[in-house]
Amino acid sequence: MIELCNVKKFFGETRAVDNLSLKIFRGEVFGLLGKNGAGKTTTIKMLTLQLKPTAGEIFFEGQNVDGNEIFVKSLLGLVPQHLNFDRDLTVEENLELHARLHHLPKIERRERIDELLKFVELEKVRKSFVQELSGGMKRRLLIVRALIHRPKILFMDEPTVALDPQVRRKIWELIADLKSRGITIVLTTHYIEEAEFLCDRAAILNRGKLVALDTVKNLCAGRSLEETFIELTK
Repeated sequence: MIELCNVKKFFGETRAVDNLSLKIFRGEVFGLLGKNGAGKTTTIKMLTLQLKPTAGEIFFEGQNVDGNEIFVKSLLGLVPQHLNFDRDLTVEENLELHARLHHLPKIERRERIDELLKFVELEKVRKSFVQELSGGMKRRLLIVRALIHRPKILFMDEPTVALDPQVRRKIWELIADLKSRGITIVLTTHYIEEAEFLCDRAAILNRGKLVALDTVKNLCAGRSLEETFIELTK
């Protein structure tokens, strides 16, 4: 569904992503793993058209990103690492604004917002302002906002950062549910146990280079994914 061919992204002398080639298959949860500065977020930004590669090509469903930006953007939903809601709007108003930006008709907007708030158990706080929500609620709301236009691919950049273990597990259950609905999910995370629990396959990046790409099962090979990760990112 997604293919990166010899993708590079340089910032001056810094090689943030260096000759990255990989494929992401339809309907899988794909993990991008690496230490800080490994190139994970830069890769996500290129895949979500926030950055242009210095070199290389990116394809979605066989179509090159260059010249097909509108088509590609219609496929994508993004759950960013940092909260970026309009703090002056309620939960419902934030979703209404996002739905309008995606040109959803009025009746569809209302139905979609109702459906998604129920899906993530936020119906009771729809009239609350975002700053009144707990951290876990805000993370679930980020996911709802990204799903408002029914994307086929969901990018999640550190979706459970700074959440307590109980709330993190709730987000894991939500991600597993999204996968069961046929959504392709690309996930970056610093929590190795999260990748081990959720991901079908994973790529490990180190200093901008791909150092491993396989199923989580094969990457473990009789040991924990964390042990494999530590060995490959020394």
